[in-house]
Amino acid sequence: MLRYALKRLLSLTISLIIASIVIFAVIEVIPGDVVRQILGEAYREDTAAALRTELGLDGGPVSRYFSWVTGMLTGDFGTSYTYRTPVADLISDRIGVSLPLAIYALVLSTLIAFPAGIYAASRRGGAGDVTVMGLTQLGVAIPNFWFAMIMVLVFAINLRWFPSGGFPGWDKGFWVSMKALTLPAIALALPQAAILARVMRSSLLDMLGEDFMRTARAKGLTRRQALWRHGVRNALIPVLTIIGLQFAFLLAGGIIIEQVFYLPGLGRLIFQAISARDLIVVESVVMLLVFLVILVNFTVDLAYAAVDPRLRSRA
Repeated sequence: MLRYALKRLLSLTISLIIASIVIFAVIEVIPGDVVRQILGEAYREDTAAALRTELGLDGGPVSRYFSWVTGMLTGDFGTSYTYRTPVADLISDRIGVSLPLAIYALVLSTLIAFPAGIYAASRRGGAGDVTVMGLTQLGVAIPNFWFAMIMVLVFAINLRWFPSGGFPGWDKGFWVSMKALTLPAIALALPQAAILARVMRSSLLDMLGEDFMRTARAKGLTRRQALWRHGVRNALIPVLTIIGLQFAFLLAGGIIIEQVFYLPGLGRLIFQAISARDLIVVESVVMLLVFLVILVNFTVDLAYAAVDPRLRSRA
């Protein structure tokens, strides 16, 4: 298990290095002059030179890349061109919204998808299977921002059960904050639950046709016992992949939902930074998200090894 984990850790490190180079290179080739945009009509060569030195833009691309990377390794993500505050402070403020939202949505998605997928697989071809698959097809087809607007209309405006937008802050209380994140989390979770339920059903159906399932039945286990003791566990391997990818999407891809609900998260921060051409914020936040995505995939790989002993023996 240790050897397998070390190999995956090496792969993670290489992926991070490549990702940092690509992100920095993409930001470098974006046309336009950040300093000229900041100064506007007050642009003068001497002022621009001083500002470039202040922002760390006066060096070459290679030196600036290594300065950026070494800074991130020590927790220094640079200083925002727009806010003139450390990017790390901006990230720490915003990740306190995006990370709980992503976890909340992933938990909801899993709690919905697992029972639905298992129920559909256990009743293959029946009315329950057809109903669940029809609902999942609807969930996949309808975009999450449409869900978000419908829920705001029903639960926030008409019923007044939840706030329509904004985030009060964790200092206002845990349940107050979770209430503000509930509608956005549901809007993010429902389409992902539809995808996960379909994958769970398909994977479990594949397992039900395997020889070891027939052997389990021949040993005296009931269909339900064989399903839960052997089928579900073996069906989890592809499902874990989807869960890892979904968490990455929920964390990095919630820009539209954060805009709909006016949530001060990382997605909205990236959107605002792109609009203001605050490139140091863009590249640092994107790099952080890449790191979190790769870390999630690393965790999923370890979960693979825990679920499937064959992976540990191959390492």
